[in-house]
Amino acid sequence: MDVAIVGLGRMGGNMARRLHRAGHRVIAYNRTPDKTREIVEEEGVEGAFAPAEVATMLQPPRAVWVMVPAGDATEATIEEFASCLEPGDTIIDGGNSNFHDTKRRHAALKERGLNFVDAGISGGVWGLQYGYGTMVGGDREAVEPLEPLFTALAPTGGYIHCGPPGAGHYVKMVHNGIEYGLMQAYAEGFEIFHASEYPLDSAAIAKAWMHGTVIRSWLLELLGLAFEQHGSELGDLRGWVADSGEGRWTVQEAMDLDVPAPVITLSLQTRFRSRQDESYTAKVLAALRQQFGGHAVRPG
Repeated sequence: MDVAIVGLGRMGGNMARRLHRAGHRVIAYNRTPDKTREIVEEEGVEGAFAPAEVATMLQPPRAVWVMVPAGDATEATIEEFASCLEPGDTIIDGGNSNFHDTKRRHAALKERGLNFVDAGISGGVWGLQYGYGTMVGGDREAVEPLEPLFTALAPTGGYIHCGPPGAGHYVKMVHNGIEYGLMQAYAEGFEIFHASEYPLDSAAIAKAWMHGTVIRSWLLELLGLAFEQHGSELGDLRGWVADSGEGRWTVQEAMDLDVPAPVITLSLQTRFRSRQDESYTAKVLAALRQQFGGHAVRPG
């Protein structure tokens, strides 16, 4: 089916590639034309260079999938494309938007006759190869026609329609909060190794733990790759760890619901701490973020 991917960064570009390779007709658009030309030349997708051109190239009912940073950029992009679309068309927000904003946008676009679907996407820079976990929220009648896209994007079993508008972004928010806690636990454990009297090989331990242990995971596999790339000392990394908002929102939601979430909360606070002084734990977190999401690291 036809779909436009708007925003061709680390996630959006590879999502366009995966959908194209699955046989869908992809119209690629990026505010910076060079990125559009690049993916057109490399992948053979069709390119557009203005929102109105995107709308013209798509077969109605149109599907425009927005992959830009959450907040003002998403707000502006949705409005820009909504003005070019017609009743019955659908805008999908695949960014990490706050679910409160998602519910508001759904209501506003519905008044204009447009469908709005929220899709939480997980998979980072590895999603092109292995697929993206796809958590979707929205009205059933808007979601069902798009399911060929969602199932093509996800690995087998990795797509779920979570519920009504906002549910997809809500589930992705909590997913990322859990991710914070898992990463923090690994980082603290390997700092204990780092401080130990034993000459431990962190990369070898991470690899060994991937076989049969109860703490094996994809994050642990990526940590082993990070140690191989940067060395057990992580000497070329600075232990400065960003957060993109979802952890804060998860903690706030837990507070609003009177749900104790001490691990997620403390892992968020530790990221704040990393921006003040150097720590080995924070270097591990920075290395993990680079491995699974291609996020930039600061040199030590």
